[in-house]
Amino acid sequence: MRKLLNTLFVSLEDAYATLDGENIVIKQDNEIKGRFPLHILQGVYLFSYRGASPALMGKCAELGIDLVFCSPRGRFLARACGKSRGNVLLRREQYRIADDVDRKGLIARNFIYGKINNSRHVLSRTRRDHPDRVNVETFSDAEEKLKGIMEQILEDPPAETLLGLEGAASIIYFGRFDDMILRNKDAFFFHERNRRPPMDNVNAMLSFVYMMLANDCANALETVGLDSYVGFFHTDRPGRTSLSLDLMEELRSCLADRFVITMINDRVVDPDGFEKQDNGAVMLSDDTRKKIQKEWHDRKQEKIEHPFLKEKIEWGMIPYVQSLLLARYIRGDLDGYPPFLWK
Repeated sequence: MRKLLNTLFVSLEDAYATLDGENIVIKQDNEIKGRFPLHILQGVYLFSYRGASPALMGKCAELGIDLVFCSPRGRFLARACGKSRGNVLLRREQYRIADDVDRKGLIARNFIYGKINNSRHVLSRTRRDHPDRVNVETFSDAEEKLKGIMEQILEDPPAETLLGLEGAASIIYFGRFDDMILRNKDAFFFHERNRRPPMDNVNAMLSFVYMMLANDCANALETVGLDSYVGFFHTDRPGRTSLSLDLMEELRSCLADRFVITMINDRVVDPDGFEKQDNGAVMLSDDTRKKIQKEWHDRKQEKIEHPFLKEKIEWGMIPYVQSLLLARYIRGDLDGYPPFLWK
């Protein structure tokens, strides 16, 4: 359990939340694990199938406290919110921003700045950790180029320029991606990012992990009341959760890419766990998919200090915290959206 931004996150899978006077009480196997005054909270997020008592739900509705139910894996299930904080107001403001080129550009800039910053630090971490196995000079050069692009982004370029800078940064970053793969190079190699369909083992893993990350981000956005289909950087498209793609940009390299690279370098994934189709597409076998899902779940339990909040939280909570920060900015509670800047 952790309280962030006046929001209580309950991640005990078999926890049950109940009401005691003016307090929310978290129980596990009839043992009290935590007690929090309701008057200090704006939201409660339960990652448990056991749920909450009707009395607590009624009290949260009365006090205007968002009570959000998610599965232990983070899938959004339902929300009970009070009348005084209608999410319609948040979404209406989100739509206004999405229709305003300048306002959505400010948010898009921060998404992409965070993405490039984190990509740069992934390269830096590899260079420092494996100086005898990678070309230090080429990595340092890529880091400097990414730093230069970040400086250009801070100049608040127009949307077309921002898109071009993001593309240039991706080319630089993925140009060093294969060098970060240190084992099983015959089976795991990366020449370029390809998808729909992926044409090699690494791209097959990346596509699958990106899908899981995008789903995590979409669930997180829904829990705070935002419309995951209306983005600020990715354009609207039927059936596409554009805002979740926006949000996950910051987390692609530091969470998803590093996860895939670690799986390969630690020989967690078997080179034989892939299936090549007649059209050249590479698919994950059922066993490989299950193994990646288990490792992904375990990875999200690891803790990191959030760079903005300065508190330790699980990696799996990062999309929810960033969604909360984005909602706070849209409501006007923050002067700007603080991207997740990994170090």
